[in-house]
Amino acid sequence: MSQPATPVAPPLKDELDIVIPTIRNLDFLEMWRPFFQPYHLIIVQDGDPSRVVKIPEGFDYELYNRNDINRILGPKASCISFKDSACRCFGYLVSKKKYIYTIDDDCFVAKDPSGKDINALEQHIRNLLTPSTPFFFNTLYDPYREGADFVRGYPFSLREGVPTAISHGLWLNIPDYDAPTQLVKPRERNTRYVDAVLTIPKGTLFPLCGMNLAFNRDLIGPAMYFGLMGDGQPIGRYDDMWAGWCTKVIADHLGLGVKTGLPYIWHSKASNPFNNLKKEYKGIYWQEDIIPFFQSVLLPKECTTVQKCYVELSKLVKEKLGPLDPYFERLSDAMVTWIEAWEELNSPPSSSEAAAKPNGSSSSK
Repeated sequence: MSQPATPVAPPLKDELDIVIPTIRNLDFLEMWRPFFQPYHLIIVQDGDPSRVVKIPEGFDYELYNRNDINRILGPKASCISFKDSACRCFGYLVSKKKYIYTIDDDCFVAKDPSGKDINALEQHIRNLLTPSTPFFFNTLYDPYREGADFVRGYPFSLREGVPTAISHGLWLNIPDYDAPTQLVKPRERNTRYVDAVLTIPKGTLFPLCGMNLAFNRDLIGPAMYFGLMGDGQPIGRYDDMWAGWCTKVIADHLGLGVKTGLPYIWHSKASNPFNNLKKEYKGIYWQEDIIPFFQSVLLPKECTTVQKCYVELSKLVKEKLGPLDPYFERLSDAMVTWIEAWEELNSPPSSSEAAAKPNGSSSSK
């Protein structure tokens, strides 16, 4: 006789925060309600702090605006970007959970080839809770997925894998293109659903996209800084790229893994390529120096924590990239400020915990 079905608790319900940067009302949450409602949301409002952001009822959330960031961080608030989605990393700073999922407000629930809604959060959690294999590539991709395993010739000594620090998801519809590619392919859409997850090999960099991203905050959080972008800076739209390069170098050094592939979300809105070009053109030029820099970074063995790695990396940024443009000296200083803010808000007991209150909040409980 079959047993009656029992409700299944959402995975990591009390161990994961969802971070959303926004400048608009969060109507998009209605589509995500079946998947997000059990979780705690940290909403970082960019732009005019006097604007009221409307959030659908029934969600458990905290809302922070620029005034809150300035109040909570004081002079250290200078490291949090303004008028750029990089402001989202403030949510990483104030979270107290082990895992973070971050998504943009123009991203919706995608469907798999069978027409079923994709629970992106559930797949990210599956990626994070299974090991990565950065030291030897498995030609069946992720050997920990159901129906897969290590192929013949894979060393048994490496089959235990390493902890997964980052799960990088992808997008259907509007691809994550830079401005020049947008301009020459204005109508191109990504319709390819590839049912695969793979570990990015050690020593290989990748372009991280922050619109569908999850990570283990305990393992890599202090390095998930989205840099100085947007208002007052000569560059934008490279915030997630910067975080991706930094976290990958540090993950490689500390023996952690990064996965990419599933899950997909539906990216609904293509930003203006001409506006994007204004924000990106310095980055497009500079990345030809930045990427070789990260490819050559060697962190000393004394760097045994993410914080130590990140401070050491900041020194190398100032030394090697500072001559490229004064911006990198400011960025290097901001990286140190970020770590100081992280330590201040995340070293128990936190003297700043009482002050780190949101502008608005709501509990569905």
